[in-house]
Amino acid sequence: MLLALILIAAVTILLCWLLFALASLALPLFVAVVAGQAAWHGGAGLFGAFAVGVIAGGATLFVGQFLLATLRGTGSRLAVALLFAAPAAVAGFSAARGIAAMGGATTAWQVVLGLIGTICVSATALARLGEAQPVRIYPVAAEGRFDA
Repeated sequence: MLLALILIAAVTILLCWLLFALASLALPLFVAVVAGQAAWHGGAGLFGAFAVGVIAGGATLFVGQFLLATLRGTGSRLAVALLFAAPAAVAGFSAARGIAAMGGATTAWQVVLGLIGTICVSATALARLGEAQPVRIYPVAAEGRFDA
């Protein structure tokens, strides 16, 4: 019994870590699933739907990282980061509310804990997306070096 409690605690901690680590990838995953389902219902078959989903999700991730790296304005970078953090907030709410429901909390407490999860996961996603530094695409002639 003690071993089962320890394993349950370890798995819960691992899943929470996974949620926080992958929070900034919620938008590309959502786009990949929607594109794959649309291709599946369009008659593309299993392999075609999977390929369309992978390409759409990868393209979304690439465009987001490209925009975060090249945009210079704080407002525009914040808009892109919020676009990526919104699905992460939904995932955080769902995960925290589900964990609270498994714990036997009342509906009101499930919503409260879901909102706390929303704040934590979306803040983590924003912090991870904020780590992307803008790229300088002009040479620094005053210092005598040319770095990008």
